[in-house]
Amino acid sequence: MYMNVYLAELIGTALLVLMGTGVVANVTLKKTLGHQAGWLAINFGWAIAVFIGVFVTAHSSGAHLNPAVTMALAVLNKITWGKALGYMAAQLVGAMIGAFLAYIAYKDHYAATDDGNTILGTFSTGPVLSNPISNLLTEAVGTFVLVFAVLHMTDPDYKLGALDALPVALVVLGIGLSLGGPTGYAINPARDLGPRIVHYLLPIANKRDSNWSYSWIPIIGPIAGGVIAAVAYQLVG
Repeated sequence: MYMNVYLAELIGTALLVLMGTGVVANVTLKKTLGHQAGWLAINFGWAIAVFIGVFVTAHSSGAHLNPAVTMALAVLNKITWGKALGYMAAQLVGAMIGAFLAYIAYKDHYAATDDGNTILGTFSTGPVLSNPISNLLTEAVGTFVLVFAVLHMTDPDYKLGALDALPVALVVLGIGLSLGGPTGYAINPARDLGPRIVHYLLPIANKRDSNWSYSWIPIIGPIAGGVIAAVAYQLVG
């Protein structure tokens, strides 16, 4: 089934964030069956979340699901800037919807959790060691890897038919395992900003502030990494 491109981006990003924030909630909130399953569970959960989002929407919108990917494709003139803005708006709204649905699924467990940092961590990313320059570079490098790989995957010679979503999921899994430790690897401005806004708006007991002082890093870092990846791809292509 083919969807309107903006609806596809909204639905795909909503699915991605629902499953991704859902696995973090399952692992970190109290009294869940997945409580303390660990970092590997979170990494695999996010990889599967990406697979689902891309698999559902690739044939309709190209499955950007990430403003950094959309920005890179606009830099390469593979999408108009006007259309890119529509994609990014849809991605942000989709991310907010996904985060809200994950909250609904785990509402009772949020109520049972009394640690504000844990609650915030199910919605958005944050650094283990706060160093804005290092954190920014980590996000930029991780997103460079993602976007540079995705751009090469668009080559017709590397198509896998119905499994085209699998390589992207594996790249995200690899980024999480290798580069995710310092910041929680947002590598996607919509994935971080949308849920952070939802965290700010929801009346969750025991929540802390939404850490807006950090929020620019998972926006600027991924955008910079995506643009650099586009330039590098153009130079070596």
